[in-house]
Formats: sequence, structure tokens, C-alpha cells
Amino acid sequence: MPGLKDYKPLRLMVGDADDLKVLSAVLQDAIAKVGDFAHVPSQRRFAFVANRFVWEDAADKKRGPFARVRAGCHFDDVLAVRQMNLRPDAKDGVLNLLAIRFEPSADGAGAVMFDFAGGGAIRLEVESLNAQLADMSEPWPARAKPAHEE
Repeated sequence: MPGLKDYKPLRLMVGDADDLKVLSAVLQDAIAKVGDFAHVPSQRRFAFVANRFVWEDAADKKRGPFARVRAGCHFDDVLAVRQMNLRPDAKDGVLNLLAIRFEPSADGAGAVMFDFAGGGAIRLEVESLNAQLADMSEPWPARAKPAHEE
């Protein structure tokens, strides 16, 4: 895409709370549908795909061009998943991811919280922090840079 400086697909691994903060920053303002999230209990995995804003290219720019890219992410060692204020039957419902947080408990276990605009949330009970993210497409033009209060 013209104007996107030396884009290289992003690949991240998460093994601790600091890594999760990086993942959260990268996925801030990602757009996904309710049906893009899946829990696979037999594999102890929670996975999703989303259109993430390419913050690593836009952070120091006030004007575009800006871009989005399709990214896949999965969390392993997932013991349970709960959705709050989301309608699982509304598979085409659009979600805007605000942040991903970790609430630790004993021995590296804890809860991973996905916070969405409008008050929705997903809570993963995890045995440990173990996640990966990978960009899966070429970037495409974004309409605008998401605005945040500073």
C-alpha cells in the first residue's frame, strides 16, 4: 500500500503480563464480528480473527495514509470462557476491541479480559499466559485513525 513504510507482517508471542500489554496495544481498536471468536475446549484454545489498525505505522502520524490488516490470534491453556453483555447468537454483530487485560491468580494462572466498546467483555480462565498473534493479509487503506481522549 503506498505510504505504508516498509510494512512487515507482525508476529507476536505472549508469555507474561508485559507481553500481553504489547498485544493489547497492537489490537486496540481492532474490529471483529461476534462469530469471529471461537472456543475449542478439546484443544483448550480460544481463537479469533480481527481487522487490526496498524498502530506501529500510525503512532507518529497525524495524517494518513493509515491501514488495517487481518490478524489471527489464539490463546492456549484456556480452562473456561465467559461472555458478558454479548449476544452469541448475533454472529454478525460488530465488536470494537478496547483492551486486553490480565487478572493474575496463583502460579501464573488467571483471567484474560477482553473489553469491548459498549460494555461487552469476554473472560478467559487460563492456566498460564500463552498466546500468539500473526498478521494474515496485506494491509488495506483505513478510513481514519481511531481517536482517543488524551
